[in-house]
Amino acid sequence: MKTWPTVTLPAIPGSGAPLRVRDTATDDLVTVSGTEGTARLYVCGITPYDATHLGHAATYVTFDLLGRALRDAGLRVRYVQNVTDVDDPLLERAARDGRDWRELATAEIDLFREDMTALGVLPPDELVGVVESIDQIGEAVRELLAVGAAYELANPGLGTDDVYLDLTRIDDFTSVSGFSREEMMAVIVDRGGDPDRPGKRDPLDPLLWRAERVGEPAWAVAGLPAGRPGWHIECTAIARDHLGLPIDVQGGGVDLVFPHHDMSATQAAAVDERFAKAFVHQAMVGLDGEKMSKSKGNLVLVSRLRADGVDPMAIRLLLLAHRYDAPWEYTPEQLAEAQARLERWRNALSVNEAADAAPVVAQIRAALADNLDSPSALAAVDAWAADGGSGPVSADAPGVLARALDVLLGVRL
Repeated sequence: MKTWPTVTLPAIPGSGAPLRVRDTATDDLVTVSGTEGTARLYVCGITPYDATHLGHAATYVTFDLLGRALRDAGLRVRYVQNVTDVDDPLLERAARDGRDWRELATAEIDLFREDMTALGVLPPDELVGVVESIDQIGEAVRELLAVGAAYELANPGLGTDDVYLDLTRIDDFTSVSGFSREEMMAVIVDRGGDPDRPGKRDPLDPLLWRAERVGEPAWAVAGLPAGRPGWHIECTAIARDHLGLPIDVQGGGVDLVFPHHDMSATQAAAVDERFAKAFVHQAMVGLDGEKMSKSKGNLVLVSRLRADGVDPMAIRLLLLAHRYDAPWEYTPEQLAEAQARLERWRNALSVNEAADAAPVVAQIRAALADNLDSPSALAAVDAWAADGGSGPVSADAPGVLARALDVLLGVRL
């Protein structure tokens, strides 16, 4: 699957410090050091049945920022992102709207690419769809069956079996979330589970392979009935095949911690592989007292803001004004503040000379290295824009800072 256009970043003097981020699994700050100079990043992508809202955008801007900080610290970054281009929500939306599910997926993926390009998000090295990964996912399901970590469950009347992960054979399947059973049961239905299905060994067992139903897409895979993958197994398989395990950072929204990231890690552990060294999550973005989500329909869409004439760099500054690991609620006033900040920065840099930019660049780097503290990075630029810095002026300073904002924060002025 094609990604979006790559961007050539300018060179800036100096380099950043090693990046520390919060690992959800331990709740500690950990340093992302990579292996042999390369950090491997996997971020869970979209299910393409609706357009990118600010909650999605916050996630992808956060991991774009993370990749920029790693590169500035001297590491190479290998970044893979998946697209769940066949799944129940997509099929249901297509049926509701009378559209072919493939056409709907293609249209929404194209819009997602446009939104990411506009927001200055650097593209992943590989954007990998489930449909193009069916054989690899099927292989991962067969491995789990072979080691006794999965089981077949009959579909009465269909003559076929679905395949489920057997959590009764696994001692710890909440290594990322740390959820209690009560917490898991409270959210499992809303997060794609089917706890009431008869015959399951544990109500929380996730679906690995769904045998073909009438009117649903299905693929023939050796050793399995014709069908399609369950949700969680796709990321275990795609990350392993395209990056190798363990990856350095598994990323996504905080609503993926359980069950998605718990199960991604559990499935890898079942075949004696460690999935990730660190799990990093974007906190929820809310609107009108509830989390912003497609299922609730309370969305502020990036494409709609752009169509209304909002500069994408103002949208990016809106997102960067909040710590990635702290929930926040969107208001139109925050967007107005971001637009005003963008205008102040542009005015401050539209000069022939200014004070040395090195101190503010150093502040930006220090803030990002400290758990992606983007609000502090923005504050440093605000202070420079307000007084132009201190010390002797030079003609190089405005250009140096403008290039640094592009490289480090992804803000092109």
